[in-house]
Amino acid sequence: MPKGVPENVPDDGLTTRQRRNAPVLAVHTGPGKGKSTAAFGMALRAWNQGFDVGVFQFVKSAKWKVGEEAAFRALGQLHEDTGVGGAVQWHKMGEGWSWTRKHGSEEDHAAAAAEGWREIARRLGAEEHRFYVLDEFTYPLKWGWVDVDEVVEVLQNRPGNQHVVITGRDAPQALIDAADLVTEMTKIKHPMDAGRKGQRGIEW
Repeated sequence: MPKGVPENVPDDGLTTRQRRNAPVLAVHTGPGKGKSTAAFGMALRAWNQGFDVGVFQFVKSAKWKVGEEAAFRALGQLHEDTGVGGAVQWHKMGEGWSWTRKHGSEEDHAAAAAEGWREIARRLGAEEHRFYVLDEFTYPLKWGWVDVDEVVEVLQNRPGNQHVVITGRDAPQALIDAADLVTEMTKIKHPMDAGRKGQRGIEW
């Protein structure tokens, strides 16, 4: 796609503007580092355009404070104070989603993941956000906590112009087939290969 010009224009009856403004479903998968980082970079662009951003983190502990969370919460506050950018909501499981406040075992977390997806599906139906990051969402799909076919159906039929980015390894084929943009992160080298632990400003 040189200079941003598509090589092929489909005969779909849509105008160039309609095709350009179609909602995007993106999947960042693969074993390499950078899947979530790329998703949050897209979310920054969305925020700058004034889009309402909703981030939903799966798997990671609710006690794990990632740098992006602090930055996006600050951006959300900046929007509330000045009107710059867009609104931001950040939810994560582990100890429980912010709307359920649940604690418990791995089985409870599996149930929380399913409940979290139901909440996301509700928000999609209500068009509550313009841009969604479903971080590490491929794992509950892989583990059978959330039904892949249901997810694909909801995403394909979401109303309005809501963009969705899903991250995580081993994205199911049905999700890849449904997506508009799929990027696979491939590891070439990583500091941990040389026995170096994660560090501030790089991993968090």
